[in-house]
Order: sequence, then C-alpha cells, then structure tokens
Amino acid sequence: MDYISDKLLEDCSTPELFQFSICCSECKEVWKSRPIRFTRAGVKPKTEGKKIIFKTLYDREKVVARELAVKEAEKIYSQCPICHRLVCDHCFLVCDELDMCRACAQKLQETGEPVKEK
Repeated sequence: MDYISDKLLEDCSTPELFQFSICCSECKEVWKSRPIRFTRAGVKPKTEGKKIIFKTLYDREKVVARELAVKEAEKIYSQCPICHRLVCDHCFLVCDELDMCRACAQKLQETGEPVKEK
C-alpha cells in the first residue's frame, strides 16, 4: 500500500536507533515503530574513510528501517476512502456498505464498529 507517505511518517531516529512515528488524523494518538538499532551504534569511526562508510551504512539501514515501519503501520492504520485521512484502527469504522473514519461516518450518519477497540 502506498498511502503512508514521507509526509505522514515522521522520522524520530537518532544516531543509534531508527524509529518512525505517525499521528492519527482523528484522535491525534501518536504511534511509534519498533526501534531498530544501527549496526555500528556506539562504534567511533577512526578514519575519515570509516566515517564515510558508517554514514553510507547508516543511510542504507535507515531506508530498510523505514520500509519496516511502513509495513508495521499499514497493519494498524487505514486511509478513509471519503476524506483520505490516515486514521488508526480505533478511529476507522467497519460499516455496512463502506468502511470509513469516525468523522465521515458521523457526517454521513453511518454507524459501524471500530476495527479495534481501545
């Protein structure tokens, strides 16, 4: 799925750990991905060459960590087909004809059950 974009996924990474977060558009609850440790965390590069190598490794590992975070987030976030906002499973309702976020369901006078109760 491609509804979790760079704009929605916030980078919370440090030099030691890779981690990303998303804020639900409805309830504003912030979810954070599982932290992944940089393989060279705590190791000081001794030469300029090693600094370049470590930076390249860091960038590569961050890309992989971001992809894993997106896969994690796709399991608990949905994009509303009406307003296109990204909402968590607590704010996304399974309705009779079309699943949607709580706000759209309220506007359209639809009822449904959340994908997951809080």
